[in-house]
Amino acid sequence: MRRHLVIATVIAVSVSDAAYAEERFQPTVGSLRQYECPEWFRDAKFGIYLHWGPYSVAEQGEWYARKMYDETTPEYKHHLENYGHPSEHGYKDLIPMWKAENFDPDSLLALFKRAGARYFCPCAVHHDNFDLWDSKHHKWNSVNMGPKKDLIGMWRKATLKAGLRFGVTTHLSRSYSWLNVANQADTQGPKQGVPYDGAQGKAKGLYPPNDGQSTHPRAPLSAPKWWRDHWARRVKQLIDDYQPDHLYFDCAVPFRGDDRGRTGMGVIAHFYNKRPEGVMCIKERPWQGLYADGITTLDYERGKASHILNEPWQTDDSIGSWGYNENTPYTTSDAVVDKIIDIVSKNGNMLLNIPIRADGTLDETATGILEDLGEWFHINGEGIYATRPWYVYGEGKTEMPHKTIESPFTFKDIRYTTKSEFLYAFVLDWPGRRTVEMQFLAPGNHRIGEIKSVELLGHDSDIGWEHHPDGLRVTFPRRRPCDFAYCLKIHLPKK
Repeated sequence: MRRHLVIATVIAVSVSDAAYAEERFQPTVGSLRQYECPEWFRDAKFGIYLHWGPYSVAEQGEWYARKMYDETTPEYKHHLENYGHPSEHGYKDLIPMWKAENFDPDSLLALFKRAGARYFCPCAVHHDNFDLWDSKHHKWNSVNMGPKKDLIGMWRKATLKAGLRFGVTTHLSRSYSWLNVANQADTQGPKQGVPYDGAQGKAKGLYPPNDGQSTHPRAPLSAPKWWRDHWARRVKQLIDDYQPDHLYFDCAVPFRGDDRGRTGMGVIAHFYNKRPEGVMCIKERPWQGLYADGITTLDYERGKASHILNEPWQTDDSIGSWGYNENTPYTTSDAVVDKIIDIVSKNGNMLLNIPIRADGTLDETATGILEDLGEWFHINGEGIYATRPWYVYGEGKTEMPHKTIESPFTFKDIRYTTKSEFLYAFVLDWPGRRTVEMQFLAPGNHRIGEIKSVELLGHDSDIGWEHHPDGLRVTFPRRRPCDFAYCLKIHLPKK
C-alpha cells in the first residue's frame, strides 16, 4: 500500500510540474527567487486597503465571525443581545443583512487618490470564507448573496479609472481552522452543549466540515488536500479574472506541514507568470507556513523594519480596527503621516487600511484623515514618491509604537529620502523658532559635498540656514506651510 501511495504522489507532482513546464516561474524556492520587485511599487510608496464583509454589519471588527462563537468575548455578548444565540442566528445570518446599499466606488477611489494613494488593495476574502467576487469555485460570495454585487470587479474598474494600481489581499488559508468555531457549542450556561449552527450542518461550504481539526486562529501548517486545492483554485481564479498588480497573503506561504508549501508556491508562481509587473507580499511567520527570503516582497503587519532594508518592503497598518468597529478610536492624521515618512525612509511602502461601514460609506473621521493626508501630500509628496533611501534613514531616538493614537516624535526626529541631486529631510514636529540641526550633514561627513541650497516645501520665501561644523542648521519661519511633518529640500550634488 505504501509503495502505491509513493507512486501516486510522484505522478501527482509530475502532473503539477507539467502545468509550469513552459513558464518562467516554477513552484520552488529557487525559481521564485527570480522575483524582482517592480519599479512602480518602489515609486508608489503609499496605498490604501480596506476590510469589508458580512462582519461589517455588526460593527465589531473583522474577527466577528470567529469571536461571536466564543462565549468569553464581548462579541459573543453583543451577538446575544442584538441577534440571538449562535445556535439560532449564526454568522451566515448576517450575510443577507449586508447590502452595501450606498456603495459608490468611483467616489471612494477619487477620495483615495486625493489622499495621495498610488495603489488600492481591497480585502477580497477574509478568514470568514466569504468571497467578494464572482467566484466560480465557491457559492458563498457577494454576487450570489448579501450585496449581490461583484465588489472586487467594481473596485477594480473604479481603481483603474482613477489611474491607480489595483491589488487584492487574501486571508483565506486559515479559514479551515479559524472558522471551525462554528462547529462547537457553549461549554457553560443555559445553552451548554447546544450545537452552534455550523455543528447543526447548516451553511455547508461556508463553515468548514469538522474533521477534528483545531480551532486555532493561526493559519494551519497542515490542512487536507481538498482544502489546499480548493484554496488554490479560488485564488488562481481571482488572479486570472481580476488581474491584480498586488497580491497579499495574510501569512507566510501556506500549508508547509502538508506539502512543504508547494500549493502556496504554485499560486505565487501562477501570479508571477500571469502578472509580470505583479508585487507579491507575504509575512515572515514561519509558524504559519513556509518563509524564504527573496521569493516575495516582505510585509510587516502593524510593524516596520528597524533599519534600511536593501529590498523594498511594505507595512500594512490601519487608522483603527481593520474592519469597522464602533468601539475603536482612530489614530491622528499627524501619526499617520509620521508613520509613512518613517517607513519610506527605510525603503518601505505603507498600505493603510481604512475601516468601511456595511453600507459602503466611510465615517466623518476617516474621511477627514484622508483629506488631511491629501493636503499634506500635495505639499510634500515630492519628498516621498519615487524617492530612495539615503545611506542613513534619519536622526533622533524616539520610537513610534506599533499601535498609537498620537505621534511621539519631536522636532529632533528627522527622516531622510533622496531623489536625483536632492536630499529631503523631514522634521517630524514643528520646531517653532528653535534651530533644527542635522548632524549627519556636518561638513566632516565625507559622503556629502557642498550644500547648494535649502528650501522648505510649501514656503515661498527663503529660510535661514548655515552649514555649521556641527551640522546643517536651519531656522524655520514663523508660519507653518502645512499641519504635520515639514520637509526640507536640500540641493546636495553627488560628489
